[in-house]
Amino acid sequence: MLRITFFGLTLSSSWGNGHATSYRAILRGLQRRKVRLSFFEKDVPYYAKHRDFATCEYCDLVLYRDWHQVRGQALGRARDSDIVVAASYCPEGAHIAQELLTLQHSLCVFYDLDTPVTLFGLEAGGVDYLRREQIPEFDLYLSFGGGNILSVLEHKFGARRARALYGCVDPQIHRRLPVCKQYQCSLSYMGTYAPDREHKFRNLFLEPAQRRQEWQFLLAGSMYPQGCWIPGNVRHREHVAPEEHASLYSSSRATLNLTRGEMTRWGYCPSGRLFEAAACGTPILTDWWGGLDHFFDVKQELQVVHNADDVLQALDQPEGELLEMARRARDRTLEEHTGDRRAEQLLAYCEEAANSKAAAQEVTS
Repeated sequence: MLRITFFGLTLSSSWGNGHATSYRAILRGLQRRKVRLSFFEKDVPYYAKHRDFATCEYCDLVLYRDWHQVRGQALGRARDSDIVVAASYCPEGAHIAQELLTLQHSLCVFYDLDTPVTLFGLEAGGVDYLRREQIPEFDLYLSFGGGNILSVLEHKFGARRARALYGCVDPQIHRRLPVCKQYQCSLSYMGTYAPDREHKFRNLFLEPAQRRQEWQFLLAGSMYPQGCWIPGNVRHREHVAPEEHASLYSSSRATLNLTRGEMTRWGYCPSGRLFEAAACGTPILTDWWGGLDHFFDVKQELQVVHNADDVLQALDQPEGELLEMARRARDRTLEEHTGDRRAEQLLAYCEEAANSKAAAQEVTS
């Protein structure tokens, strides 16, 4: 039985991060393929206060307080694994990665769920979870972003093999549900506060809400500054648990997707929320970024908005037209962007890297 061990930011808590949802979908997909899984997560207070679970049926989740206390168990588990995965924003990640890179027989993979942010950080002086000189040592670099960023990883940063592993959904969780009154609204936006998308947030969400006081809007996300102006017809939920995302999206006449600055600059870096909303059959309004049309038909499956007028014009469309657009996006998502599909891709990329590694060892032996 194939065994994979992950070292990541968090599997147990979806509070203020997009990592947990993607991990859960991919790991469930891997478990359905009879892969034996372990996930090591540092038990930090922030996530401990907002934890969705401490154990799960599809993966051996190990929560630890201190790396040195769990080091023997973790490296033993990694040594017994066919594949070990170090991931972005893992606490003490660069140190852990260095220890994992000393393992001889395991395929060593770096999974970057924040690739544009990582590359910006490496150019600006470094990040805590990865050192630049470690990149060429990994057998495989999996990136949440695709397009030109893969070429940059290989030719500028020396990655042996860079492949895109985009966000995804679990259709058993993200599906159309009956309307729930607490989430019912004309337009929802789910996203943690980020200064680099504040301008779009104000123009594409707050301004339409201000101009349509008779409509209800829903903001779901944490870290919004105290004193941030929010119109009275906008309800704010600081956190919506993953098991409630489908209910929120299903209760939204439409939902808004806004992209972080670095993700926009690089392109080909879709938010996992985009696929979640599409899987729930919710009409999507989104800002534009390069590569968007690689994932969805921007004329048939979702609607690009540039200003408040575009948002209001989209919301004024007949219900039937919006739902037909959403149906097409849902069909595309269930075919191309599920956890099962990403699990297949991950295993295929790992097999490709393992074959290349074995061939290189034969040449040098």
